[in-house]
Amino acid sequence: MKKTLSLFILISTFACQPRPDQTVDLVKEINIIPRPQKLELEEKAGFRFEPKVRILYEGRLAAEVGLLTSYLADLGILVDSTDSKLPTILLKSFISKNINSEKYYLKSSPKQLEISATSSIGIKHGIQSLRQILLAEYKGNALQLPAFRIEDEPQFQWRGLLLDCSRHFMEVDFVKKYIDLLALHKMNRLHWHLTEDQGWRIEIKKYPKLTEIGAWRDDGKGGKYGGFYTQEQIRDIVSYATSRGITIVPEIELPGHSQAALAAYPQFSCTGGPFEVETEWGVFKEIYCAGNDSTFQFLEDILTEVLDLFPSPYIHIGGDEVPKFRWEHCDKCQKRIKDNGLQDEHELQSYFIAHFSNFLKTKERTLIGWDEILEGGLAEGAVVQSWRGFDGAAAAANAGHPAIVSPTSHAYFDYGLNDIDLEKVYSFNPIPEGLSESAKSLIWGGECNMWSERAPQELVESKVFPRILAMAEVLWAGNHQKDFNAFKQRVNHHYQVLDKLNVSYGLETIPVQIKTSNKQGKLMVQLLEADSNLTTLCKIGKTAFSYQEPFEVKKSDTLYIQFERNGKKLDYQLAQLLKPHIALGLSPELSYEFHPNYTAGGASGLCDGKKGSSNFKDGNWQGCWGDDIELTIDLGEKKFIHQLSSGFLQYNNAWIFFPTKVEYWISLDGKNYTKVGAVDNPISPKEKAQETQEFSLALENTSARFIKLKATTLGICPDWHDAAGSKAWLFMDELSIN
Repeated sequence: MKKTLSLFILISTFACQPRPDQTVDLVKEINIIPRPQKLELEEKAGFRFEPKVRILYEGRLAAEVGLLTSYLADLGILVDSTDSKLPTILLKSFISKNINSEKYYLKSSPKQLEISATSSIGIKHGIQSLRQILLAEYKGNALQLPAFRIEDEPQFQWRGLLLDCSRHFMEVDFVKKYIDLLALHKMNRLHWHLTEDQGWRIEIKKYPKLTEIGAWRDDGKGGKYGGFYTQEQIRDIVSYATSRGITIVPEIELPGHSQAALAAYPQFSCTGGPFEVETEWGVFKEIYCAGNDSTFQFLEDILTEVLDLFPSPYIHIGGDEVPKFRWEHCDKCQKRIKDNGLQDEHELQSYFIAHFSNFLKTKERTLIGWDEILEGGLAEGAVVQSWRGFDGAAAAANAGHPAIVSPTSHAYFDYGLNDIDLEKVYSFNPIPEGLSESAKSLIWGGECNMWSERAPQELVESKVFPRILAMAEVLWAGNHQKDFNAFKQRVNHHYQVLDKLNVSYGLETIPVQIKTSNKQGKLMVQLLEADSNLTTLCKIGKTAFSYQEPFEVKKSDTLYIQFERNGKKLDYQLAQLLKPHIALGLSPELSYEFHPNYTAGGASGLCDGKKGSSNFKDGNWQGCWGDDIELTIDLGEKKFIHQLSSGFLQYNNAWIFFPTKVEYWISLDGKNYTKVGAVDNPISPKEKAQETQEFSLALENTSARFIKLKATTLGICPDWHDAAGSKAWLFMDELSIN
């Protein structure tokens, strides 16, 4: 009897009698991530692994035999290909023009285990599927597999991870580890982000100052922080990746995100410098001068060395977040616009990008850029990577250009679990809605992006895993027959694979949701648990307790929440500042529209007793882009008031500024309002630190039923700012009334 399955299968125990002197472990489930497109399984015994096996191969597969041998050795399984009595693994390459080169077949039978494909990459995929099974099941004894047959191929050709080693340098062994983990899960691209404002990480022989100066930034303690990869190290990493079927796509940022390079060679800027390698995160106005011919030669020289190191047919040039302020005020750039009949600085950027697209074409390479390269006109033949949603991918495909999709909504793994959890990633479909069939064929696939502003090397794994498992499955298996509950079961089984590989994976979702309510004037806190397998440990003030039921918070204080699984504390903690006040649970009337990415839970989120942290993405902040904030709250009855307070955030590298002033108005009838005071901003918008500020007003002998708040935005980023002329953000977290 044969069964065809698209997900994992639980089979009954089949007949298999071990020798009296031998322990045999029986495999009852076939769990593979991403799930195979087709799995046929018979309820009888198949191949049996012994601590020693034989490997045979047909075709030019010596390298693949070596890879499999090394994986088996890691598990303690020895290979002796001279002993014909040993259980035999056969790697078989065959010729067919009609089969996807990544397709593979994996067959377990009593006689042998066979991996076959038309290409070496297909064989590698089959090896990784076998490796997953062994990592989960092999305990050092004989291992009895069921009889099964897998026929598998990917839905999308581009399945990648962006690893940002520029904000934080990552060691060579760590990069190799991630190459191996990508291969294990059948991802095939490592998008290696190597240059940024905060660090230049690739050795360029012709321009040694790029690493002598550009690779190091001030660590704030009188020392230097950074590092770079020598060309010898890069060749070694590329070879390692190639042996595992991974193409490394380097990203060399231009024309923006280039301050580290300009710190080393300021003559290629619009002003001539001097500059320092940036120590803050954000978007900065210092970019390559597009009016200087020597800039183009400088970057061509760099790319020439890059091409020698990376055989990838695709080279990423960034092209994102390019402030035009310097170009607008640069005589050379303005002359370039005039001489070439360009309309504006957006077309100048297109001119800049097109130059390097043409340069790469002469080297038989293809340019990839972030979706900003659409602005001002898309260079012929360029590939668009869409990060600001799906629109960039749709526009590229409709224009006949290939697209890679990695939107902030599903693919940014630097975001917290409150924004993107395992289920959110699993819901990802890289094909934008409304495309024609021909346009859909130009959606090559997607990437998950591990930006490292807030994730140095030691934090990367807990952010990437387990979310990358969902991305791997979506990009390999597609959206056909998706089943998140079945996927979660395979993920739970897969944790033992990650444990064996020493992967410090994080959580699947926020383990608890903090829900506040007003119960007869008391701030009550309830924790809604998302994972029943965790023990929730709380501490507020000096009181520590295991959460059992809702509790009262009597004064402003921070609630800390820690978690245990099977008696082991997890490396994850939540902290939430809570503040009781008389408007708890009320929903203000808003005269503005908040941004859909920063809602704080809607209007009621401004009176929920939860204060925001210095992280504007923590879910407690409500953001307005370029607009003032005005809101009105009805207390339901006249009440005595002695203080009004509202919290705001400033992070000028993210274009977020404190309001210039906050006004408070009161009324008894909701029609006639009296202004009771205003609080001016005491902090300069030039302050770069991420910080919060309470705009508080003390009152005496004041009673009111209606309270109105007016907060005035800075409006636009000032001329001194790196995003001069762009709309400024205003972020508010709570209106407290006491």
